[in-house]
Amino acid sequence: MAKMKIEGSFVALITPFNADGSVDFGAFRTLLDWHAANGTSAVLLMGSTGEVSMLTPEERREIVEKTAAMKTGAAARMKFFYGCTGPSTAATIKYLAHAKASGADGAILAAPAYICAPEDDIEAYFAECADAVELPIGIYNNPPRVKSDLHWDHLLRLMKHPNIVVLKESTTRVGQVAQVLAAQPDAAVMCCDSPNLGLVVPTMSLGGHGTANMTGNLDPAGMARLSTPWTDPAQSVVFRETYLRMLPLLHFTYSAINPVAVKSLMKAVGLPAGDLRRPLSGLKPDHLAKGVAIVRALGLDAQYGWRLPGSLPMAAE
Repeated sequence: MAKMKIEGSFVALITPFNADGSVDFGAFRTLLDWHAANGTSAVLLMGSTGEVSMLTPEERREIVEKTAAMKTGAAARMKFFYGCTGPSTAATIKYLAHAKASGADGAILAAPAYICAPEDDIEAYFAECADAVELPIGIYNNPPRVKSDLHWDHLLRLMKHPNIVVLKESTTRVGQVAQVLAAQPDAAVMCCDSPNLGLVVPTMSLGGHGTANMTGNLDPAGMARLSTPWTDPAQSVVFRETYLRMLPLLHFTYSAINPVAVKSLMKAVGLPAGDLRRPLSGLKPDHLAKGVAIVRALGLDAQYGWRLPGSLPMAAE
């Protein structure tokens, strides 16, 4: 069976919360429809941007079940992936099985947090999980968060697996991305959109398939333009103009630990985000004001119909 092909903007969605701290499923519906209307190709629910480490197992299962049922109308064209990483291989496989049974299009897995396992063990973990459940899987090489860092030899072996369809890279090593793309694996190669990692320009110029990003929470149309593969020379010009224009926003979204800056600014411009889950808290007013100024300078308020605040209610209390 041919592998699923994903190209373009793969947005790591926030988890919106109600005032009482519960998950806001109405907001999920609004956000999913907004992304579908603005060019997002796929969404990841319950990644680190979705505050997954602070969700209960019951909340995680409920989010999969209820949002998978929202794959209707315009949203049906997007792929719905879910963060299914658990604290162990067995726990991860249970999350994968539940996601498949609930109608997920796929799952994203990172190395289990905190244990800092050797790379050979993490390769075996990804392979065992991919063997266990017949579900498209993306592997997330994310050493800044989990410390494990897979060499391209590990990654290329894994990408031969019929269920592994995406690699998201979050190293700072352009050479690693080049080695992976040079091997022409049968899987999409995407990069984190952090301007500090510096992977977006080389990944797309070397033949990458898109970005797995969090800035799409604020400018999905811009990230869709930025994440379009370079199938003709004209796209490189569109990319350059879009990247340089969006650079202040990219830097802002990574100016605090994920997803503090993104979620704070979303709430400030009126998107249905809710508060961060404690112990995280919103940005200080002076920091948030910089994000509001960037939104105004880019014209995102006019583009998306936002009314920018005169005051900044998302300031940390």
